[in-house]
This record gives sequence, structure tokens and C-alpha cells, in this order.
Amino acid sequence: MSFKIDRGLFKYDFIDHHAVLCVPVDADVKEIRKRYLKIARHLHPDSNFTESTSQKELGNELLSKLVNPAYEKLCGDRTRTEYILILSQIGKRLLQESTSMTLNTELARQLAQTPNLDHFYKSAIAKIGETQYDSLEQALQVIAQVSELNLVYLMRSANKPSAALRPPAQPKVELVGTPQSNTSTNLPPPAPPKEDSIVEQYLRRAQSLIDKNQFAQAKVELQDALKLEPKNSHCHSLIAMVYLKQNQLKMAKIHFDNTLKLDPHDKAALQWKPKIDKALGQQSSDHKVTSSANNGDKQPDKSGSGGLFGGLFGGKKK
Repeated sequence: MSFKIDRGLFKYDFIDHHAVLCVPVDADVKEIRKRYLKIARHLHPDSNFTESTSQKELGNELLSKLVNPAYEKLCGDRTRTEYILILSQIGKRLLQESTSMTLNTELARQLAQTPNLDHFYKSAIAKIGETQYDSLEQALQVIAQVSELNLVYLMRSANKPSAALRPPAQPKVELVGTPQSNTSTNLPPPAPPKEDSIVEQYLRRAQSLIDKNQFAQAKVELQDALKLEPKNSHCHSLIAMVYLKQNQLKMAKIHFDNTLKLDPHDKAALQWKPKIDKALGQQSSDHKVTSSANNGDKQPDKSGSGGLFGGLFGGKKK
């Protein structure tokens, strides 16, 4: 069986080991090992899956020529570092060629357009992984499909690489003297301006949605951002405001509390948390009064209520 693949990252004379194992390009070693063991058990000649002689031979070929080398490359400390650096450079190259790129699968075209890049990408990879090697004859086509998803993901992430794809940082060098004096020092040129991270992209989209009062969509963006950076104070502050706008005061309080733990000077948290605490305290007090009144066969006084959300944002309209 020929193992030639000419789609996705493979067409750049690059062996896409992540596609062979069907794991995201930012998968950690633990995830890679777990996936490898599952595939290896499936393809091993002694597996119950491979009943015929031809299937056993084909499964063994895929295991020895593709799967085992992929695992060795992605789990070796030195080889993994080199591989990730190459991936990062390929991502930048893909970004330059994005306007002339042709995508073969509908899934890859959807990934190229979706605003929720990380969630869509990882969900697609996980779904394909469930049946990747069920048909050994179709295995290379499935690997090619996964590699095309990897290509799109790297292209869109080129200017905002995740920690797994970020090459080692260069030490900061302060240059002294005139620009001409730098020529003879062989020092690297100044680093380019820092590009927005993936999380910053989420935050910017969320803020735009909040401005349009599209709070449900904004919450989805912010929840995804928190999965990547659970200690991002700005993200906690924004999602707290979303919960506040949706009148979910307890959730707003939780995230404002987290915000102030991470950034005691956050203006939104400092402004709104005392009001939320007061409103929740009033809610508890009103509940007690209501219970007491009902027990005494009295009706609670609802005059001037307007609700907690109304109270926080200007009270009940007359």
C-alpha cells in the first residue's frame, strides 16, 4: 500500500504526525500517548478487529510505518521541540498563501470561516478520531482530511499561536548607541509588535457582541476564552457584566470576585460588586419578609419593586 498523501500539510513536504494520530496540534504528551495506545491496540495484528490476513498486514503496515513514527516524533523531548518550531513556521507561510489556497473538504471550509475557531477545530478532530481507523482502506483519506483541518487551524492561528506552538522566547536585548553601531554587533533586529493572542480575539468579539446586546453569544466567546486562560481578569470582568445584564446576579458576583482576586483595581468590578452584594442581601431579606408574611396570611408589599436588575440599572419605569 502506498502511503503517499498530497493534501493538507503533507503537500508542503511535511509529515503531519498530528493528523496520523488525529490529535490537535496543541495536544500535550499525555493526550498523545492516550490516543496512540488506543490506535495501537486497534491496529495490532493480534487485535480482534483485523480478522483477515490482508487486514492484519495492512493494519501492521499502518502501525509500523505511520503510527509508531508519529508517536516517537511527538513524544520525544528534542524531536517534539523541533517539530513544533517547524509547525509554527509553516503557519506563517500558510498565512501568506491563504488567498490562493484551495480547500478540498466542506469541514475545512467551515473551519476557515467559523468565529469559534478552537471549539470547532477540536470538536471536529475528536469526532473524526472516533472512527479514524475503522476502515483501513480509507485511513489515508481520513488522515488527509485531518491534515487539512490542521492546515486551516495553523493558518488562522499564525499571528496568535497558542503556548504549544510558540517557539522559545528570545532574551530581551537593549541596544545602546546609534543605529549604525548595531550593524557590527550581530544582534537580532527588534522584535515585531506583539500580535493579539487567541484569547484577546475572543475578548474583542465578546465586547462587540455586548455592545450589540447579544449577551448569549458573548457569553459563549468568554467561556471559551476562560478555558484557555482561566486567570484572565479582564475575561472574568466581561463575563460578570454579561451575567449582570442577564440578571444572573450570583454568577456575576462569582466572576467579579475572581476579577478582584486577579486585579484589585478593575473598575467594573469595583463599581458593580458592592451593588450586587447589596442587591443579593436585599433579595435574601425580601425572601424572609415574604415567607413571614405568607405564614401570617399577609400579602407582601410589592410597591416600587422593579426587580433586582431594574434596581441596579435605574429602577422600575413609571
